Amino acid sequence: MGSSGQLARAGHCDGYDAFGRGRFPVGVASIRAFDMARDRGFPCEIWYPAEPRHQGQDLAPDTSDRFTVPHQDRSRTQAAVRDAAPRPGNYALILYSHSSGGHRRSATFLSTHLASHGYVVAALDHSERVAGELAPQPGETAAQRAARVAAWIANRVPDIRFLLDQMVTRRAWKTAAVVDPNRVGIVGHSFGGWTALATPDTEPRIGAVVALAPGGSSRPRPGIIAATLAFGWSRDVPTLYLAGDRDVFTPLPGIYELFDRTPATRHMVILHRADHQHFNDDVAYEHEVLRAMSFPPEAAWIQQAIRPIAELCSAEHAHLTVRGLTLSHLDAALRQQSEARRLLAGDIAALLASLGVEVIQPRP
Repeated sequence: MGSSGQLARAGHCDGYDAFGRGRFPVGVASIRAFDMARDRGFPCEIWYPAEPRHQGQDLAPDTSDRFTVPHQDRSRTQAAVRDAAPRPGNYALILYSHSSGGHRRSATFLSTHLASHGYVVAALDHSERVAGELAPQPGETAAQRAARVAAWIANRVPDIRFLLDQMVTRRAWKTAAVVDPNRVGIVGHSFGGWTALATPDTEPRIGAVVALAPGGSSRPRPGIIAATLAFGWSRDVPTLYLAGDRDVFTPLPGIYELFDRTPATRHMVILHRADHQHFNDDVAYEHEVLRAMSFPPEAAWIQQAIRPIAELCSAEHAHLTVRGLTLSHLDAALRQQSEARRLLAGDIAALLASLGVEVIQPRP
């Protein structure tokens, strides 16, 4: 099995290394942005390149940031320095959209990686997490639940557009690190993957999409959010799909359907022996929490379908794959980097197989 250093060396092309940590130390800030139109406040997280004096502090146990996971009596660390001084500059902006059960810090392994390579990354807790009227109510009927889920769906893209407006106008975060409104990408997981694919319908500023195990299939499994996609894109928005072949929540037939329908330049890589939580932080813990959950009757099949984490691929392999390929896609689409384009056009399966990581690389 390969270490991250080995994978970085294997992915090294003409001085380009998408898999290894970038040259910038990473800072992180938490803010609250208020949407007056919907009378709703959003906790937001922003990751960014920090000044050189913070070099190494983002990776050191004593100085890297620690945060509490919502609704869990436990904490996590992320490879970033809390409120570090931003490095002055003009940066491409990446928006991150979390899953229906997630939160803005669900994928710090990816957000901090992108920031270390010179991106500003912004995420918010979506409306279903912050609006009391969208939370489950005691004794709600099936019709009331359906109406609530429909409201979740209806609020997703407006949430992202609000966050984008806040970042490009600098109302939310005014620092020496300035985001470039002409270089904007979006990354999303699960329901957030659906959000990432739905946003270009109405948001012309999106220039690249990365969909991690996205929802949106025309035939979702019972109990899975039935959010459909129109793909009403008026331009080419380069799109990368990353999926797991053991994914219980968004299985491969639905991913292939979305891939085939995407009206843009597109790539897909499927990680062997990966399930739905392999695209989040703390893979083993989150996966086993799902295995132990009680699901409503229409989704009771989930508990039997999820395999033990010991039967699946490692978090290291999943995270290395997601970090390197996401960065390559964004570099190719937003920065026009020829080295990133060559990596994506090459034999990714062979590259990762040389390190013991098994993937499938379908072609459009």
